Amino acid sequence: MTDVTELQHLMVFDAADLRVAQGVAQGDPMSFADELVLDDVYRVEAKTPGRRLTLRADSDASFRVVEGAADEQTGRMLHIDSCLTLMARDGAASEVIVLVEVEAGAAHAVYLLPLGRLLQGEDYRLVGIDRHAGTARLAQLACVSFTRGTHIALASGAQVPVERLSPGDRILTRDDGPQVLRWIGQTTLRATGRFAPVLIREGALHNARDLWLSPDHRIFVWQREDHVGAGRAELMVRVRHLINGDSVVQSDGGFAEYYQLVFDDHQIVYAEGIAAESLLVDHRTMGALPGGTARHATPQHLSYEVSESLLTGPDAVALLRRASGL
Repeated sequence: MTDVTELQHLMVFDAADLRVAQGVAQGDPMSFADELVLDDVYRVEAKTPGRRLTLRADSDASFRVVEGAADEQTGRMLHIDSCLTLMARDGAASEVIVLVEVEAGAAHAVYLLPLGRLLQGEDYRLVGIDRHAGTARLAQLACVSFTRGTHIALASGAQVPVERLSPGDRILTRDDGPQVLRWIGQTTLRATGRFAPVLIREGALHNARDLWLSPDHRIFVWQREDHVGAGRAELMVRVRHLINGDSVVQSDGGFAEYYQLVFDDHQIVYAEGIAAESLLVDHRTMGALPGGTARHATPQHLSYEVSESLLTGPDAVALLRRASGL
């Protein structure tokens, strides 16, 4: 089997960017679970997450920080410590994954991966410490998902809401025709930050209805003319790169009910008339899947992914619509 590990890029806070403003550990930076005290109030001192971590998953599903390392195999180990729940003064809750970079068995650095929005100068009370949820949350970040109500095309041509699908159903795929659905997952998450769904409005990319997807979900676009300058007709595009505040928007707030589709191989299926990927089973997503799920071989179509720099213009969605039109 071909190794399908992709590097994972995370924007994180340094631990010192959140310090206790009120409580037992006043003045101390955020730390790992064993050193934290519930009800301490933390103040955010940085405007945004300012450090970029590049991670590589090893074969045992552990992670290494590879950015700056001479060899990707020799980067420092990264320990996923815990998932914290912080509550703002208005009662809104946000989650933070605590990551510990380890060298020679000791903590080298502590990082905070926010799953929701944390505002500079605001205070947040630590109301929850979960030592087991961090690994699952990090895996969920890499899980591409459809929201409840999304219509998926069956091999018969029927359009069925994703929540009504079952393992064994035959789904129409772009590259391999009818394929058997092996597993369907369901997760309800706070629709904030990295988990806030993206809406592609009806007709924006020739879709028959509104389509809601997780932010890192990749859709497939075939260009009749190369309007975006990719140098090829076949494109894979992350939907968060298409957000323009008009025809493609992100909805922050409440909860999102997400569904993940798994086949024997990574596939492109049809959702509301748009070609969109199924879940890629690799080291990044294994923590969110049942034990024994086999990893996928490297899908060729991932090499079609378009860099964000080609999609920064305000008319990127319109360009793709025209390029893929009949």
